[in-house]
Amino acid sequence: MRVLLISANTEKMNMLVLPLGMACIAASTEKAGHTVHSINLMMHQDIRRTIEQEIRTFSPEIIGVSVRNIDNQSMESATLLLDSVKNVISDCRDFSAAPVVLGGAGYSIFPKTVLEYLGADMGIQGEGEVAFVRLLERLEHKENVSGIPGLYLPGTVLPEKSCRICDLDEIPIPLPHIHLAVHPGAKEDELWIPFQTRRGCAMDCSYCSTATIEGRILRKFSPQKAVEGLRRYVEAGFHQFFFVDNTFNLPPSYAEALCDGIIAARLNIRWRCILYPWKTDGGLIEKMAKAGCREVSFGFESGSDIILKQLNKRFKCDDVVKVSQRLKAHGIARLGFLLLGGPGETMETVLQSLHFADALQLETLKISIGIRIYPYTALSRIAIQEGIIASEAELLFPRFYLADAVKTDIAKTVQNWMKDRPNWIR
Repeated sequence: MRVLLISANTEKMNMLVLPLGMACIAASTEKAGHTVHSINLMMHQDIRRTIEQEIRTFSPEIIGVSVRNIDNQSMESATLLLDSVKNVISDCRDFSAAPVVLGGAGYSIFPKTVLEYLGADMGIQGEGEVAFVRLLERLEHKENVSGIPGLYLPGTVLPEKSCRICDLDEIPIPLPHIHLAVHPGAKEDELWIPFQTRRGCAMDCSYCSTATIEGRILRKFSPQKAVEGLRRYVEAGFHQFFFVDNTFNLPPSYAEALCDGIIAARLNIRWRCILYPWKTDGGLIEKMAKAGCREVSFGFESGSDIILKQLNKRFKCDDVVKVSQRLKAHGIARLGFLLLGGPGETMETVLQSLHFADALQLETLKISIGIRIYPYTALSRIAIQEGIIASEAELLFPRFYLADAVKTDIAKTVQNWMKDRPNWIR
């Protein structure tokens, strides 16, 4: 079948985000023998014209639309980002009768409500490499599509549980041509190729939606396959990567094996990753530096052990200090994150966190006030108990948790702290 895949995300946030999920679907769809064209709308000014030209030239038999972001995750300027996606679907229907299928991380958090809001024909929750290919097979043979794991259809009947791929080595890693095809004109220093070696997270942070999207069971590509995938990108001229694994350093044995493979292959790459400040000794950080790690997203979230416990973090402030010092010693930049205003937060713990973050002397610190409430999390249950929301059904439109004890003073306090700290951002 002729398959058109569209990444509807146009939000750059802190960096140019490349559509890894769409690339994974494209790779599996091509492997199954279908013809795939891809569009990354972030790289185009006239979206409607781009869609029209692609549809008229390619005549797709099915159109997949990837929904990455539901909103901008900012309590002070909360914005739902789905209306632009709705326009994309409308444009597709103006020029094609092909069915429109939704997918992506954002869609997977709210599969039923987003399908209804956007008015697409169907949607796939969770990992789509297997489910989307199965959908294509049934459409190609004009068979009933109901019963495919994770496939949502309009109406009240819920699908079978979404598919989790146990052995990631069974699916292909996206090849460089997929990223090259959808980023015309992008400068090399702007591109950090997203690369995933693991899926799933069992940390169960109280506010996090990862378990809904990827599940709680950690699944891995073999280090050998991951390194070979990186090698193909290097041979195609890419040298900057962003490991989007939720916790690059967990388990430590896998992280070390991956670094060892990169070092042995002499790939000469630069990369970023997301670090969980726990179970990270000097040996692992030394290997990360030798393998090309230049920056970590350092989500310690709070400088109060009391609040860390409320957020269901496994580490304490002392762990954060040790890991931060090791990173600095090996020349790895630290992009820290403070998440202020959650359950139990007081102005005392806010000030404790600000002092703590200041003492770390991070290269960059991003501060968020208020925590986005996602369904199926401990935070959503607390929000219901406290009467902040009536039910999880209303969470498609951004709702935030901000402890009563800090509502009056937190914004002004944070603003005052940021005045003399240009490396602190909101």
